[in-house]
Amino acid sequence: MSVENRDPWTGEVRRHQNLGPAGIEAALAAADRAFPRWAALPLEERGAFLRNVAAVLRARREAIAAVMTGDMGKLRREALTEIEKSAAGCEYYADHAGRYLADQAIATDASRSYVTYEPIGCVLAIMPWNFPLWQVFRFLAPSLMAGNVAVLKHATSVPRCADAIADVLAEAGLPPGVFAVLHIDSEQTAGVIGDPRIKAVSLTGSERAGRSVAATAGRHLKKCVLELGGSDPFVVLEDADLDKAVPMAVLSRFGNAGQTCIAAKRFIVVDSIADEFVRRFVQASERLQPGDPHADGTGLAPMARADLRDELHKQVLASLAKGAKPVLGCAPGQGDTVYPASILDHVVPGMPAYDEELFGPVASVIRASDEADALRIANDTAFGLGASVWTRDAARGEAVARAINAGACFVNAIVRSDVRLPFGGTKASGYGRELAEHGIHEFMNIKTVYVG
Repeated sequence: MSVENRDPWTGEVRRHQNLGPAGIEAALAAADRAFPRWAALPLEERGAFLRNVAAVLRARREAIAAVMTGDMGKLRREALTEIEKSAAGCEYYADHAGRYLADQAIATDASRSYVTYEPIGCVLAIMPWNFPLWQVFRFLAPSLMAGNVAVLKHATSVPRCADAIADVLAEAGLPPGVFAVLHIDSEQTAGVIGDPRIKAVSLTGSERAGRSVAATAGRHLKKCVLELGGSDPFVVLEDADLDKAVPMAVLSRFGNAGQTCIAAKRFIVVDSIADEFVRRFVQASERLQPGDPHADGTGLAPMARADLRDELHKQVLASLAKGAKPVLGCAPGQGDTVYPASILDHVVPGMPAYDEELFGPVASVIRASDEADALRIANDTAFGLGASVWTRDAARGEAVARAINAGACFVNAIVRSDVRLPFGGTKASGYGRELAEHGIHEFMNIKTVYVG
């Protein structure tokens, strides 16, 4: 089947072919054959491959960045940053996997007892379009170092990014079968999940996709890690340093055109400073002019697809109809993927801007009476991915952060994924963890050995 891919900025249409049953079978059979050989390699040799991958990513960064921008509209400078982050992630696991995978001695009444970590086989990764390299490599680097093999079902809107990843791994010398791209649709994906050669599934995507994948994996008794949506609170207490908080609010909300799971989305501001925060937030955000994502000076990328922009604007209009105040933007720009930096003020429950995830460049300002009210609002969401708290009192900020129900809480810093820190959510934001030591253990058999 032919699938259409459209450049979000130029409108250029490209087509690619999905795999048929024979192509899927060939990829899964090759992965099944490759797994025992890959798992048997010494850890140092697997690490050498990952270091080669990092070197190839850096050598091809300009070409890969152009592909990313053409597939989903990412600003060129953001694409280059993502490529470097992916390369560094490969090197991190090459450097640290030996410590993470070492046998762990346990004191018992046995003469010897310990925990050992074993790879499980082929893992299916179902990945999104918004960070088309990093979200693959943050799964792939630890999985390969663990001794697993992988197949990738990437978003249909970024097929060239998927192929670029495969090309990088091949150029780095990765043995055949250890990694493959599956250009397939959702119906075909369900069949792949059920294939006995697939041992687990990693998904980054929407809540709806997570429920579907979890249900399918559950029917086949297969583990999955789900990193889903978020509606991250950005809590601004009355003693916050606005000179620091406002620029970070702009960066966290409007980076990647706001199309980020861990972007700040709900700006919960204590009443006593809300007017000043909004004034500064508007002033700083209105400088972000949409434009050609290939140009270095562009302030805001286009959205990835026209339907995504249309859905975002429906949420904005519904919020305005219920009383939200448009203090910046809040109307589509020229072209079918452009949405300017936008801010809604006086957002309250019952509005999409309060209750739903806005996956695009629209910020929701929610006013709180005090710290306790701000904490209540922060937790008044179905999601639980990330959160940030802004205050001059670090101990106070830490106490608030510990009380927020989320997978990560940052004090006087924006939420970000860091290869050294476990990453994932709670509630409707999913379960399981990626990155750090926790991420490499997710798709392993954690085996107890007891010697009496």
